[in-house]
Amino acid sequence: MMGRYKPYPEYSDSGVAWLGKLPSHWETKRLGSYFEERREKVSDKDYEPLSVTMQGIVPQLENAAKTDAGDNRKLVLKNDFVINSRSDRKGSSGISPLDGSVSLISTVLIPRNIQPVFAHHLLRSQPFQEEYYRYGKGIVADLWSTNYSEMKNILIPGLPKAEQLKIADFLEHETAKIDTLIKKQQLLIQLLSEKRQTAISHAVTKGLNPNVKMRDSGIELLGSVPEHWVRCALKHYARIIDCKHTTAEFFDEGIPVASIGEVKEWHVNLQSAKLTSEKHYIDLIDGGRKPQPGDIIYSRNATVGEAALVPKEIQNFAMGQDVCLIRLEKDLLPEYILHVLKSSVIFKQLDLAMVGSTFKRINVDDIRNFSLVLPPVAEQAEIAKEITRILGKYNALGSKALAAIELMQERRKALISAAVTGKIDIRSWVAPKESITNKEVAA
Repeated sequence: MMGRYKPYPEYSDSGVAWLGKLPSHWETKRLGSYFEERREKVSDKDYEPLSVTMQGIVPQLENAAKTDAGDNRKLVLKNDFVINSRSDRKGSSGISPLDGSVSLISTVLIPRNIQPVFAHHLLRSQPFQEEYYRYGKGIVADLWSTNYSEMKNILIPGLPKAEQLKIADFLEHETAKIDTLIKKQQLLIQLLSEKRQTAISHAVTKGLNPNVKMRDSGIELLGSVPEHWVRCALKHYARIIDCKHTTAEFFDEGIPVASIGEVKEWHVNLQSAKLTSEKHYIDLIDGGRKPQPGDIIYSRNATVGEAALVPKEIQNFAMGQDVCLIRLEKDLLPEYILHVLKSSVIFKQLDLAMVGSTFKRINVDDIRNFSLVLPPVAEQAEIAKEITRILGKYNALGSKALAAIELMQERRKALISAAVTGKIDIRSWVAPKESITNKEVAA
């Protein structure tokens, strides 16, 4: 990245660790020299509630945590810079394009002697974010807040306003190109996900032989199916065990308890599972609820529809309240049924059966009544093998796309950091005619 852009002709040591050497005509001043804190409290009835996100300041998100503090929020006006003061929200900040109100946990700054568009990039840059949260205070590890009284003393670069605008224009143009490439990779990942779903759903309802004789299943969701396949409800070929129980006590050591967090991969993963005592474990496995190799653990709350196999080598563990256990009969192949459970055939039935407004869940009886069609065991094995092959291909492409996104995101961060700290000289950069640049004129 650095090879494409030249450095400034002369540098001086800023004496500030996070800035390093700065162009000789730049200076350093305390942040309080460039901003004034806005502390006015308002109601969200008078000023639209806003969310402070990693993408900047936006109208309040639907999934944002709501509070009863509607009359106890901070005023934000257009071109104010807002940053979430909590260290677990690192990177949540930006210049606001809107008038509105934010939670008291946020710090609102009025740019006075700095161009807002430049401040947006400077104060959102990774080096500044690290420096900002270094000034935080608190007693909980990895969770503290930085007050304005500390923030105002952070040393930041000072440079001519015309140069600030040039850097902002450059970054808006270059990051827009990177964001476009990232979006294309994200769309590819979405397309691959859809193709995976289509491949699974077709295989578990139509089979692999395009010439097989078909018949109407009598179920709209399933459509036509191979004539020799058996239509049934899941409960006819499997025992679905409800794991509802008295909440267990958890300890630093003990026996793992699998809940929704442990069934997001192909096999049950107990690395982050909560631990309970031997006594509670015995209570939790009472009534045949001890998971066995080949069982499927199925999420019925929050992340409804997630499922994972219990592998042969897994240690003893118990079941959490938010999952149920599916124990298959001998003429069902666990790997095949797991694919069925992850197909759109089941997802469509889930959509019809789920209850709850904010937190979705499904009743165990509805899981028992899932409609499916079953091929002979030998055909189940062939289908499972083919699905695994197809998914391997799509997963490999998806991994490449994710790696490309990660690389571009790192390049984006590096480019912003280099520009706002003067490591590259873009004063001679000229925006392409088709690009939209800042119309703001340096005062």
